[in-house]
Amino acid sequence: MIKLFSKINKLFTLTGIALCLILAWIALPRLVFSEEIPPVGDIVQKLQVAYEQTKDLQADFIQETTLKSIKKTEREEGRVFFKNPKNMSWNYAKPKGKKLVINSQTAWLYLSEEKAAYRQRSESIFQSKLLINFFSGTGKINNDFVIKYAQPRALDQDGNYLLILMPREKMASCDSVRLTIDKNNFYILQLSFDDAMGNSTTLKFSNISINTGISHKKFQFKPPDGVQTFEVP
Repeated sequence: MIKLFSKINKLFTLTGIALCLILAWIALPRLVFSEEIPPVGDIVQKLQVAYEQTKDLQADFIQETTLKSIKKTEREEGRVFFKNPKNMSWNYAKPKGKKLVINSQTAWLYLSEEKAAYRQRSESIFQSKLLINFFSGTGKINNDFVIKYAQPRALDQDGNYLLILMPREKMASCDSVRLTIDKNNFYILQLSFDDAMGNSTTLKFSNISINTGISHKKFQFKPPDGVQTFEVP
């Protein structure tokens, strides 16, 4: 049971990091650059403005996790919701129903097929200064990350930007995050990172909506009847 709780806590943390980066990039306004690669600083300045203007967000996602130990890739699909400050909900629809809901007080992980729900106090997740800043709407991209173009290639085969983000605050869950940014509208196309065990997670996004006035009810969760609840320390 202790190992399970540890795994769940790690899932909460990694998902939080992913959401921080989505908020920073997915709302970037359309920029006009020449065919030459723009300085990273120009992009950082624009994304900071976009981040500060994002009050809520929702998008479809595909998550692929490759487990290094067994060389197996697991694929999941669903829709993610965020509302500032400190509210997010990851609703997994395929292949199994799963829900991860976090608000300022409580974090829930609900596994429908197992009829189990795991509850944890949000303050246990928001121990990282980076996460606290981003989920409270006060994050500063340039202060919290070292951002540079990927090497040896800064562009993919379609001319989209390839970036590496390294948290200035050391985090056990990941050392860096790789991003692919659309060359035309600067939406995030792909986000990926590796954990300490060498497992790789990739997130792809589509059908993005921003500042639509998502209700706070979206970030409240009550286990259905017959579901067993476990407290995560």
